Amino acid sequence: MDLNLILAGVGGQGILSIAWVLDAAATAEGFRFKQAEVHGMAQRGGAVQSHLRLSRDPIWSDLIPDGAVDVVLSVEPLEALRYVHALRPGGTVIASQNPYVNIPDYPDLEPLLDRIAALPDHVLIDAARLARAAGNVRAENMVLLGAASTLLPFAEATLLDQVAALFAAKGETLVRVNQDAFRFGKQMAAFYRVGLVEGIAPAELRRRCAEQDPRTLAPA
Repeated sequence: MDLNLILAGVGGQGILSIAWVLDAAATAEGFRFKQAEVHGMAQRGGAVQSHLRLSRDPIWSDLIPDGAVDVVLSVEPLEALRYVHALRPGGTVIASQNPYVNIPDYPDLEPLLDRIAALPDHVLIDAARLARAAGNVRAENMVLLGAASTLLPFAEATLLDQVAALFAAKGETLVRVNQDAFRFGKQMAAFYRVGLVEGIAPAELRRRCAEQDPRTLAPA
């Protein structure tokens, strides 16, 4: 299975941590990968993005051509829209609905979310709320990784093992927090997808998602 991802967000949101987990999972499961350097402003608040390619076969370039991106995984909604043009037909956007207002003319949030929701295949989740429920608002990146996990060619156990490896030096509590954030993101993304299949309008679906306790959520 070949998979092309763009990882997006702003400085300080943990894009490199997402990439680290994916690269380590690829190594653990015998995949080849190429990752472009994270491009953008290094300081907090600057836009950042990275290309990540996964395959069982040799990969000749670390940059993904426009029209060939399978998944845009973004920890910030406006940053998600920057890369919609690069999606292949049938590609997916997985994005947080929480804005990082880093420019004076940041657009109104609801119309922005509606633009993402108009895409044929998308998931929008309140990553900040789920991260807080897990125990640390900085775990938003792991929430988004969990939300995208069913689109990845890796076993969930492999991804959770690599999340543990990433945070092991910081103690068992932070490992648990980030693994819970991953699980909450996966469960809420499943709930969101079920709602779309049932024909619930995206704005109403976001409201219903906000009512769910991630600790007890059963998507069915």
